[in-house]
Amino acid sequence: MSENLVYLSSVWAEEVLKRLQAALPPEKMNNVSTSMSNIYKNCPGGGEKYLYIQCDNGAVTKVETGTGEPPKAEFAITGEYETFAKISRAELGSQRALMTGKLKLKGNMARALKLASLADRMNKIISGVPAVY
Repeated sequence: MSENLVYLSSVWAEEVLKRLQAALPPEKMNNVSTSMSNIYKNCPGGGEKYLYIQCDNGAVTKVETGTGEPPKAEFAITGEYETFAKISRAELGSQRALMTGKLKLKGNMARALKLASLADRMNKIISGVPAVY
């Protein structure tokens, strides 16, 4: 794929899902079942957007983007659009963003820390999707 996709578009989300499923079989995801909604504040053009990712028994089953109320998830992570964009471009680690207060987490912090390495694996793959931010 040589064309850049619009970050957080439905086409971008489809590509993210395809790449996550290809690169992360259930055993690499520790057969975990979880979900997260990332809520992006101050998006270009104004407003909020979300990125929802669901895993069932280690398989990434859903990647969805949109506006408005995000799907209910085990974890809700809120932050500025630019912070999430830096994470998606591999310019900033998600754990560092959380620990420095750039992102706010709602959900079980102990479980989130256990799943942090899985989130890092997903973010590394997401950073490989060519995108226009």
